[in-house]
Amino acid sequence: MSDTIISVLGAFAPLFSARVWSHADVLLTGAILCRAARTVTSCLRVMGLGNERHFTNYHRVLNRARWSGIAGARILLGLLVALVPADVPLLIGVDETIERRGGVKIKAKGCYRDAVRSTHKHVVRCFGLKWLSFQLLVSLPWSQRAWGLPFFTVLTPSESANQAAGRRHKTSIDWSPQLVHVVSRWLKAGRWLKADRCAGRKVYLIGAGGFACVRLAHGCLQHGWSLISKLRLDARLFDFPGEPVPGKRGPKPQKGKRLTSLKSRLDQARRHGEEATVHTKRTVSVAHPRTEAYPHSLGPAGRPRSGQSGNSRRIRSKISWHSSGAIGRSTRI
Repeated sequence: MSDTIISVLGAFAPLFSARVWSHADVLLTGAILCRAARTVTSCLRVMGLGNERHFTNYHRVLNRARWSGIAGARILLGLLVALVPADVPLLIGVDETIERRGGVKIKAKGCYRDAVRSTHKHVVRCFGLKWLSFQLLVSLPWSQRAWGLPFFTVLTPSESANQAAGRRHKTSIDWSPQLVHVVSRWLKAGRWLKADRCAGRKVYLIGAGGFACVRLAHGCLQHGWSLISKLRLDARLFDFPGEPVPGKRGPKPQKGKRLTSLKSRLDQARRHGEEATVHTKRTVSVAHPRTEAYPHSLGPAGRPRSGQSGNSRRIRSKISWHSSGAIGRSTRI
């Protein structure tokens, strides 16, 4: 292997003891060279250790040795940030993935919707493990599209698994703000990452319509991030709550007055002739104002209604929460 790859693998050596690292290094190198399923046995075979008598020492790296996966994610993020130019903002994608697993000993499995096989009319479900992944979007020389390089992945057990274990159930929306807090703390720490790489850089969190949530948006704004996600044009938007009245009893208001829907704002801007770009099957220039809005309830907004599954003119909108509070939108019809 080249010296560059060896130096990259050497960055993870502090996670292990000297004895464990001698086995972990073999597994990492074998996982890169292996073309079949990346099991411990396959990694040993590709490294020429198929007849190793003490093969259990390599299995113990994963099931018995003590090392921190969170610390490994932090080191991996530092290596990936070095691939992004200093004048380019950091684009972090968040997404869920289902690992199809079965068996009695798989305690955290659940029944989920298969996003690949399902359609708007037919829903396919499968059993497996749900993982929440943070990915750094990087432009590579041999591809015209940005690649999502995962650096932080968290297991989200199903509700039935949490109930059986006596734990509080946490959805992907509950996990996402915590991951934002952890990654933001990593980016601000200068002792493990070059300070000029992250100082003053903008960070954008990009997710699907299921991540269009006020709680996640507030978590991003607290750390100076911007959230970009899909949102329906007919979603209910509310203003910020006003100042509480002194001496008034009862719960404090969580939202202000109802705001005009995005569809009405788009029609109004079109009448005034403001410029914008609407991405359709063909690119058309129409109105596209920047608004100051506070989305209150965005839970089911990312999913189409039951009567619109077969409509080829379904309208979707992409909303971005910026650190200044402004919302940008690109509409797709």
